[in-house]
Amino acid sequence: MKHGFVKVAAASCDIRVADVDYNTEQICRMIDETTEAGAKVVVFPELCITGYTCGDLFTQDVLLKRARKALWKIADYTKEKDALVFVGVPLAVEGELYNTAAALNRGKILGLTTKTFLPNYGEFYEMRQFREGPREVREIEFGGEKIPFGPQILFVSGQMEDLIVSAEICEDVWSPVPPSIQAAREGATIIVNCSASDETIGKAAYRKSLIEGQSARLIAGYVYANAGEGESTTDLVFGGHNMIAENGTTLAEGERFRNGAIYSEIDIQRVISERRKNTTFQTEKTRKLVRVPFQVEMTDTFLTREFPSRPFVPDSSEEREKRCEEILMIQAMGLKKRLAHTHAQSAVVGISGGLDSTLALLVTAKAFDMLKMDRKRIIAVTMPCFGTTDRTYSNACTMAVRLGAQLREVQLAESVTMHFRDIGHDMNDHSVTYENAQARERTQVLMDISNQENGMVIGTGDMSELALGWATYNGDHMSMYGVNASVPKTLVRHLVRYYADTLEDKELQAVLYDVLDTPVSPELLPPEDGQIAQKTEDLVGPYELHDFFLYYFLRFGYEPDKIYRIARLAFEGEYEKETIYKWLETFCRRFFTQQFKRSCLPDGPKVGTVALSPRGDWRMPSDACASVWLKNLEQ
Repeated sequence: MKHGFVKVAAASCDIRVADVDYNTEQICRMIDETTEAGAKVVVFPELCITGYTCGDLFTQDVLLKRARKALWKIADYTKEKDALVFVGVPLAVEGELYNTAAALNRGKILGLTTKTFLPNYGEFYEMRQFREGPREVREIEFGGEKIPFGPQILFVSGQMEDLIVSAEICEDVWSPVPPSIQAAREGATIIVNCSASDETIGKAAYRKSLIEGQSARLIAGYVYANAGEGESTTDLVFGGHNMIAENGTTLAEGERFRNGAIYSEIDIQRVISERRKNTTFQTEKTRKLVRVPFQVEMTDTFLTREFPSRPFVPDSSEEREKRCEEILMIQAMGLKKRLAHTHAQSAVVGISGGLDSTLALLVTAKAFDMLKMDRKRIIAVTMPCFGTTDRTYSNACTMAVRLGAQLREVQLAESVTMHFRDIGHDMNDHSVTYENAQARERTQVLMDISNQENGMVIGTGDMSELALGWATYNGDHMSMYGVNASVPKTLVRHLVRYYADTLEDKELQAVLYDVLDTPVSPELLPPEDGQIAQKTEDLVGPYELHDFFLYYFLRFGYEPDKIYRIARLAFEGEYEKETIYKWLETFCRRFFTQQFKRSCLPDGPKVGTVALSPRGDWRMPSDACASVWLKNLEQ
């Protein structure tokens, strides 16, 4: 449960209709299996003690009495188990029959959640045997004890204050206003559902979208345990379609038509963080629901859920292409609006033959096409200086020509050398002054050309560079509109590749492919034997690591030690743990010290869930200290 991860299980065990003793044995066996696997919350299907498909046998006292005894037996069986267990059981109370989910913990029955919405259509006829649960929780005498009975009971962990579990039953989640809504508003972070949903054509897909949608709407974990093989097939077939979801994403899904348990870890800290940021998620200020404590030990949770090493980049090629097309459109639409609004007659792009300036030029060409403006009004400026290589220079020039832009070349060596003389800087001193003077001279040239041409300087810097502060203040840091401002470096590469893959112009395509193979570099130091001497990732670290850190730091507010933990899993076999630690420490330090550059960023379009605009997604004082985050990582 460290870092807020709680292992949960949804289990469909073998049953026999109305054979309570056999079902009890199977449930207990599955409790053994799931708790040995480390599950702290275990959920079984609806009416699993008897079977959901008993029909009018539910009116027989012999079955109901046996089910009651079985419930106590299963509760006693949990005495030595470190879990909160939910089982479905029919329960006669004051002469009426209810469909309930019993919460069991440490040998006790903590509460009996009643089903609120009884289906009585199509193949369902629950109103024939059952009654709707009460509107509010009350206590009932059950085996000599007073036990909460009713909807929306909150089961609150005594060890982890944010681990609050509430149950609903099958049809409840299909209703217009599921009971889980109120439970979540009062703090429930995990919703469990004891269900018996039969299989018909297309129903599984709808069921999955329903559970994902409910977990997203509630910003919660959702554990759905469905009846499976063993239920009566007189009219229906049950497939044991179990699911575990978190905030709109399926973490685990069982194989249909096969009984068994599925597992995953719900991130309670992530749920709380998302709710805290989402102002439309309004908590209930006045507590109305009954809260019942339960006990589970705080143990380490072995993680089985996966964390993609490139969270900004979809794994599926189809989804990746769709995302690339959408992002290119967002970028181009943002630039189109700004060009039209300012009545700009041209766009000025500094091209280096690198990834970022390539993407900016491609987006500019797309925006010009939308505006039906002549691409000759795109002024692509190459500015060779001390670090420029033949490879990048050639690629930049060819790319500009093939795109139909106006290519201009401005040699910077003489003006930068004169500047060094003016400020008294030794040409052989290749310090930060040597590098930044070139970057600022580039920006001055672009700005002045834009004035000449009544144009707009298009920024090329990407979000990963902004996060690390890898930009020269008032140099490449500045522009009139930054089209790449919220695009991470790992995604820039895929955007350029996607554009290249769709081209019919083979010469331009070949150039773009070569750009993709070129090391990332600002080219501010003299080449060595004609090759790039200054490789960015040797200095600040691999961008795939930094993009991973950035995503989980900003999107979910993860602590550095938690990011380190999941990064070791995500990059296993790719980076050693010492390497991950080194660059994570660099990320934390640079992210804080370089905020002053982000505080005065030019405008640029947001394309994803993570962005660094000081006017929108990320507002942070420029003099905030990183010490708390660095100490968290050290410990």
